[in-house]
Parts: sequence; structure tokens; C-alpha cells
Amino acid sequence: MKFEPSDLYSRLLMSDSDMDSLEIVPLGGPDGSDEPFELPEELAILPIRQTVLFPGMVIPVTVVRQKAIRLVKKIYRNSDINQRILGAVTQAIPNKEDPTAEDLYNVGTVAQILKMITLPDGNVTIIVQGRQRFEIKTILHEEPYLTAEVKAIDDSFVGPTKKESKALLQSLRDGAHKIMRLNPEIPQEARIALDNIESPIFLIHFLSSNINVDVADKQKLLEERNGHKQATLLLQYMMREIEMLELKREIQTKASSDIDQQQRDYFLRQQIKVLHDELGMDSPERDLDEIRLKASQKKWSDSVRSHFEKELTKLQRINPMAPEYPVTMNYLEMLVDLPWGQYTKDNFDLVRAQKVLDADHFGLEKVKERIIEYLAVLKLKGNLKAPILCLYGPPGVGKTSLGKSIAKALNREYIRMALGGVHDEAEIRGHRKTYIGAMPGKIIQNIKKAGYANPVFILDEIDKVSSDYRGDPSSALLEVLDPEQNSSFTDNYLEVEYDLSKVLFVATANALDTIHPALRDRMEIIEMTGYTIEEKLQIAKRYLVPKQRKDHGLKSTDIKIDDSALTRIIEGYTRESGVRNLEQKIGSVVRKIAKSVAMEQDYPKTIKPEQIEKYLGAEIFDKDLYQDNDFAGVVTGLAWTSVGGEILFIETSLSRGKGNLTLSGQLGDVMKESAVAALSYLKANADRLGIDYRIFNHYDLHVHVPAGAVPKDGPSAGVTMVTSMASIFTQRRVKPFIAMTGEITLRGKVLPVGGVKEKILAARRAGVKEIILCVKNRKDVEEVPANYIKELSFHYVDQIDEVLEYALLPEKVKNATNFVFPEEKREKEESGYVTLGV
Repeated sequence: MKFEPSDLYSRLLMSDSDMDSLEIVPLGGPDGSDEPFELPEELAILPIRQTVLFPGMVIPVTVVRQKAIRLVKKIYRNSDINQRILGAVTQAIPNKEDPTAEDLYNVGTVAQILKMITLPDGNVTIIVQGRQRFEIKTILHEEPYLTAEVKAIDDSFVGPTKKESKALLQSLRDGAHKIMRLNPEIPQEARIALDNIESPIFLIHFLSSNINVDVADKQKLLEERNGHKQATLLLQYMMREIEMLELKREIQTKASSDIDQQQRDYFLRQQIKVLHDELGMDSPERDLDEIRLKASQKKWSDSVRSHFEKELTKLQRINPMAPEYPVTMNYLEMLVDLPWGQYTKDNFDLVRAQKVLDADHFGLEKVKERIIEYLAVLKLKGNLKAPILCLYGPPGVGKTSLGKSIAKALNREYIRMALGGVHDEAEIRGHRKTYIGAMPGKIIQNIKKAGYANPVFILDEIDKVSSDYRGDPSSALLEVLDPEQNSSFTDNYLEVEYDLSKVLFVATANALDTIHPALRDRMEIIEMTGYTIEEKLQIAKRYLVPKQRKDHGLKSTDIKIDDSALTRIIEGYTRESGVRNLEQKIGSVVRKIAKSVAMEQDYPKTIKPEQIEKYLGAEIFDKDLYQDNDFAGVVTGLAWTSVGGEILFIETSLSRGKGNLTLSGQLGDVMKESAVAALSYLKANADRLGIDYRIFNHYDLHVHVPAGAVPKDGPSAGVTMVTSMASIFTQRRVKPFIAMTGEITLRGKVLPVGGVKEKILAARRAGVKEIILCVKNRKDVEEVPANYIKELSFHYVDQIDEVLEYALLPEKVKNATNFVFPEEKREKEESGYVTLGV
């Protein structure tokens, strides 16, 4: 309750002479009756805000609206004070600047203007006294000010019984006195005024005006027509305020007691601090002060700050010599050392970002385009969940180093976490801090190391993660790599949520089939295919040779490797999708030059192709390895592995037997089924293909895929196997310089396969000139730059018959096998015996 006697405010605005001239009309007589007041039928309405005027109360009202100022001045010009009246009605919507009838409550109080003061800013303050409650029947005019037809509301206080009415009024007085005792801010004048009020109606209005409730609740009191109900509602509000004041006093008493205890604790801690200083020991209090200082600068949520305060309080109760003390101290230090809401400012210069990516990596246009797209959207939107990228491709193509370039382009910190061989879930989520030697997971540790909450985070070799009895790290990574969940990542050690949504996670992998399916689904897969010979040449010229020169302390004038020499290294000494081995070979050449420079020996300044053998020895790989295929049943296929494309030989031989099929070379189930399907197709179409059906019954077929130590599987060798079998059954030569890949069906259809670009690059490295592909793989070939495959011819097929037509030549191989069947053998033997008999 805020008791503010009306004359206190007016004294702040008026001089003593003004106060003497202020005429306040008494409303309550000794007998409790009100002085008669005649209410006019029409009344000018003054909207008031944030207050309610009750009959008998004197309040100041500051008028700022020009329309209202003109109204007040007009009424105040009346010489008869009894004519200086208007209707004070509270606004239901207080912020409305020019209220209409709909914005006002329906019940107000007749206000008599006692005094008007013009303020320096042009506004007007009036001192008004409430006279009579009224109800608005209808609005008559809205201009130049609101005018309404009104009806008076009679003030009466009649209870069910006289005894009950008396008890209710006494309860109001007791409640008011209790509020005054609980609230020392209420002035003494209010107590005196309360004791001198005899009229029940005036008592109710006086308490209603000063009770500390919302304007809406005061309006309810004003609108209540039954005096007894009005007093009952007022008593409810007073009881509610008494409860609040008692609770406030209880809190203040407890707080005062806590402050006394804190002062005592502070005094004791200061004494301990002095003792530590005298003994030359580090003071635990000094460490705590440092942690508190760091904590005050952190942008924590309420839950994190509450958790920190709880742990800090617990630490203060622990003896510094106890074993739990350093555990809790380390935990708090981890909390305050983590970057909470600290971000590096992204560089949105897209042209610069493109230049940075181009300067560090040659090619890789799809990956670069995706990074630029992310930057562009971030620049336009300002706040974007970071994508989870997975760079997937063979080793040595620049997946990991590209992550460093992304960080450089975005102007972010760079973090790399190697996942190869990780098999403990705690590596990701951390250990619970109750364990001895507990630490947070590598995710949180690396974020702390970065110092910012939005680094570029490389999850290297995510396909090499394994699981055992200690848990499955792949499952733990699900939360980390889910954009919908990682804003509230919970590390077991931290025990509070940490926002990883601004971290740009970039995973790298050589194969997708070993990645957890749910984890793979959360990532945006970007394939990084192997490099062509031309791309490798450019990479070697622009990056590898300058890097090796710098690493070995040589200048650009000391050594230059000719383009043709680099090409010879690429083709004769490496066979890979990436450039890792190429860099090693270039490093080997540069080291030998560095040795000559250091020993001041003569050496060629420019390395030519013919000099490469001197530095690297004989060529390791034969470009035309596949050519020696003047044998029936030997066909070159194309395969995809996690390290890139490879050429694959399918060899087939026949031997006398009963038609058995033997497969060797560590073939997987899918590849074995391809061989069975190929043989079934040839049996079903033997007559049309010119194959003697008796071969299937009297000769065993053996299909072998060399490099028997290497496991092989997949459906893409189907066309190669059917071509190899057709060649051995018909003894026709296979076209030279040709390779093929594709899946087959028993109906003779050729189906598309994957890894086409890697297979094409492998074929080109091996000197293949023609490639047979499914017609549906044409789109994959079109994605390869035309200048990289200009030396290759492609045959797109839909049927196995088309494959055999392209791949098999009409002539037979040298030393072709002459098939002999048991019936023919018997006839020859019998014929021989007859001749001898003659």
C-alpha cells in the first residue's frame, strides 16, 4: 500500500500562499453522510493514464495532449469552482496517444479542478478532487473533446447485518495498520489521516486509492456498486499485500543474517590469506578470485551460471588439502576457460575467399563452390547453422588440407581431430568427472584449444572409427554432427550444454560403406575424385615442386623440373588417385639436388625426362601392362577402390572335365554371383553366339582375377566376365587397348555402375584407348573435363550382345584350342584300328 496524502504532493508544486488558497471540498461528515452533489447530464471527459481517481481523493494529473490541455484550460476559466468539473476516466489501453471511447473504461469519477499549474515545457498539471462516481451511458461528441451522457452511481455501505458491517470495517482498519507496520516507508501523516476517517464510504475510497495493486484491480473497486462487496474485495487485496510484505521482511531478515555470516567468513578467509602469504604459499582464495573474475566475463545462460555458482560454493567448503579439491578446481577452470559465445568475425569477401581456395588447391570446383555458397548465405542471412560436410574420396587428393584452406578463407580457427582407430566413446563425450583422471572429450578439448566457438573442425578419417565394449564413438558423433541437436551438446565431463551449432564440421573419409548409416545421413557428402594426369602436372608445378624446394633449403634458381620430366614421374613412378606418392618422388629428386648443392658438385639446373631414371631408378609401372592379351579369355576390366580406380584383369581357362565352374582370386559373394550369371547367360544363348554347347558338359571353366592376396567384390565386373568367358568358349581375340565395366542381368541387360571417373582415370593411366560403359553412365563421363579424356573413345551399350560385338574380334587367337569331345575321340580311335587291321 502506498499511502500518499493528497496535500503532500500539492506542497511540492505550490507555495504556502497557494496552499492557503487551495479549496478542498470536504466529502465526509461526522455522521458518515456525504455532502450533496448534483451531477450534470452531460460531462466533458478527460482520459487519464496509470491511475484511478476515487471520490474524496485529491491527486495531481499531468496533462500533455493538446486536446486535453485546451479542455482543462477552458473549464478552469470558470469563476465558480463548483463548475470546474469534468469526468476523469482511466484508459484501458494506457499507451494509446489519442484515445477514443472504446479505449476507456465505462466508469469514472467526477473531478473538480482545484488548481492548475503550467509547467515550463508547456504541459499542464492540475490538482483534482474526486466528487462522485458515474457511468457513461453514451458518447455525445468526440470533438473538440470527448463529451458523454452520464449517470451517477450512488455510494452506500449496507451489509447483511450491522454487526457484520462493523466487523468488515474494523478488518479494513486493522489491515491498513498492519501494512503500515510492515512498510516503514509510509509516512506518519497517513496513520493520522486513517485514524481520523469516520465515514465508511470515505474509508473504502481512501484505502482503495492508496492500495498497492494494478490499475485494473483499482478500476474493479471503482466499478463495484455494492459498498459491502467493494469493501470485501478491498480486504482481499489488502490481505494479499500483507502476505507480500511479510514475505519481503522474511527475505530481508534472512539476507541480513547471510550477510553477517558472509562478513564473518570473509574475515576468516582474509586471515588465512595473510597466513599463506607469510608462509610463501599460493592462496586458494587468490585462485578462486581469478576464477570468479573470468566467470563474470562469460556469456553464460542462467542454467550454466547457476551450475557454476553451485560448484564454486561446493569448492569453498572443501579443505584445500582434500583430494576432491583439485578435481573440482580443474572442473571450474575448464568451465571458465571454454569460449562461451566468443566467435571470430567471418570474412565475407567472397572474391578473396575464392582466391584463397584457388591458391591452395587446384581443381576441386564442386567443393569450392559449396564453401562459397555457404559464405554467401551466411553473409545475406547473418545467422546460419553451419553445414556438416563430408569430403569423400581416395587418399592424397587434398581432403584434410582443404579444411585448412576453408578456415583461412573464412578467417576462422582451424582444428583437426584424427578419428582413425578411435574406439572409446569417452574420446568424444568425455569421462564423468567423478572418475580419477577424468577429462572432457576431444571435441570440447579442441574447442578450448581454439579459443573460439566457431572454428573449422576437421574430423579426419571418420570412416576408420571402430567400436568395442567401451562403446561406439560413431553413435556419440550423431549428436555432434546433427545441426538440430548440436546447439545443446552435452559432454559427460562438463555436465552442462555447450553450443556447437556455429562450428563448421568437415569430415573426411576414403569410403562411405564403413560409416554408420545414421551418421552418413546427417552429413552432406561431397565426392572428391582422383586427379587426371594434367591436373597432377599442374599441382606438381604450382605446389609440390615449390614446397619441396623450400623444405630442402633450395632457391628457385637452384633447380627446375621440366614438365615432361614431371609427366614421366607421374606415369612411370606413381599410380594413385591423389598426389601423395608424387610428392614423395619429387622430394627424392630434390634431396639429391640439395646434396649436390651442399657438396658444391655439378648438377643439371633443369631436370629432363631422361635424367629421372638416374635419380629414381627404373620405372616402377609399365603404362602398357595390359597389352599382352593375345590369349583367349583375358579381358581388362575397371575397378573402384577406396584409394581410387584400378585396372583389373579377368583370366579364364578351360580344362577337360564335367562342366564345373571354379572361381579364384579372393572374390566376394557379389562377384561370384556375377560369374554365375555370366555363365548362365552364355549357356542360354550359346547357339546364337556360336558356342558349341557340348563345351559346357565336357570342359571345366576356371575364372581367375590376379592379385589373389587382395579381396575383390562388386557387380561391376559382370561385362568383363561375360566377355572373358565368351572369348574362351569361341577362342576369339579380345580387342586390344579396350577396358570395360558394368553390371549384367540374365536377360542380357547392362546396368550402370559407380566410380566412373576414377575408373576412367585409371584406364587412361594404364594406356587404355577404348572404354565400354552402360549407356546410363554417359552422364558421369560428361562431368569429366573434355580435355582430360580426349585420347579415349567410349562405347555406350545397353545389351551384352553389344559388348561382345565391340570387344571380340572375328579372328581367333594364335594357338587356338581345338575342342575334342568323347564321341569324336571314339570315332577317331575306331577309325585308326580299322586302318591298322588292313
